[in-house]
Amino acid sequence: MASLNHPGNLKYSKTDEWVRVEGDLAYIGITDYAQDQLGDIVYIELPWEPGQDLAHEDKFGDIESVKATSELLSPLSGAVIKANEELKEHPELINDYPYDQGWMLQVKLANPSELDDLLDVEQYLNYIQGR
Repeated sequence: MASLNHPGNLKYSKTDEWVRVEGDLAYIGITDYAQDQLGDIVYIELPWEPGQDLAHEDKFGDIESVKATSELLSPLSGAVIKANEELKEHPELINDYPYDQGWMLQVKLANPSELDDLLDVEQYLNYIQGR
């Protein structure tokens, strides 16, 4: 786990999603730890059309790897502005660049106070070490 990357400027959920806030927008993806646990990602299903509403802690998609299929849970409420279309053809970007080219959704925040319920990097690292 020491070789995994978890940037200090992000917020993290206990379901292994990350959030990067830019103004009233948030980018969402899965953590380096999550992609490492999944193995080679081969398919992702996201809300590809803008305007869909996400509810805090509700399912927003599925991610499939050579090991398993897992649900993606939204760390925040908000409206989808856009999904990362590159992931349709290249889901492996999530394995290679989980925080950069592997982002999944851009969302307009509906309730910024939900950010307070997310973990900072130190809390997240302690959480995953306890698993």
